[in-house]
Amino acid sequence: MERFDIKRTSTDFRSKDYYMNIRRALVSGFFMQVAHLERSGHYLTVKDNQVVQLHPSSCLDHKPQWVLYNEFMLTSKNYIRTVTDIKPEWLVRQAHVYYDMTNFPPCDAKRELERIVKRMKLKGESAK
Repeated sequence: MERFDIKRTSTDFRSKDYYMNIRRALVSGFFMQVAHLERSGHYLTVKDNQVVQLHPSSCLDHKPQWVLYNEFMLTSKNYIRTVTDIKPEWLVRQAHVYYDMTNFPPCDAKRELERIVKRMKLKGESAK
């Protein structure tokens, strides 16, 4: 950064956006490791449709609609571990090529993402 004379900036630790910005940065790198809470009550990994559960060591105190995970554990059940909740809008904005709905498997996540893309277009926002 210094070599190219690019200023390094960070969100102030006391800001309400501090942790949200960290989660957005994680989405930029781990956008392929996302699971969606289906209407049936289980999580389904996006794109490859693997049924998974939050690992018991997860420290989330609720079941978010969308989660980003770092680790997929295969034991007697499929678990995802080291998870954080995310907003689906971030996926569409930050990884619009990967989340192209034309080659997306049919599932609840696809329907929800299609609604988000439609809402963004109505507001004049671009997914790119």
